Amino acid sequence: MTSTLSNTPAIPTATRDTVFRVDQFVVPDHALPAFMKQAHRIDALLHEMPGCDHHLVLTRKQDIDSTRVLTLVQWHNQAGMAAAKALVQQIYASEGFEPQAFIQKLGVTADFGIYGLV
Repeated sequence: MTSTLSNTPAIPTATRDTVFRVDQFVVPDHALPAFMKQAHRIDALLHEMPGCDHHLVLTRKQDIDSTRVLTLVQWHNQAGMAAAKALVQQIYASEGFEPQAFIQKLGVTADFGIYGLV
């Protein structure tokens, strides 16, 4: 059986230049609303950036009191990802938002990774 989400764009074909940013978070359930608000905010921002081919925010129940959140962003190449990172850092600085302090305050554990095709 195949199912399709009508509002989900097709995943673009990846090349050797494609870069995938995969971030995993374990979020205490009491902090999930605040965390997801920020995750969706950055996801919408990335959607508008040149070089962003695809983006997802996924969740699954981790245990009785926490949820695992996975974000995946497919970038056309390293340069697009680097430009987006610089812009996001500027936005955060202008707002006084400190991502590390935010996740620490919420009790979130994080694992960040950049992947490519082999």
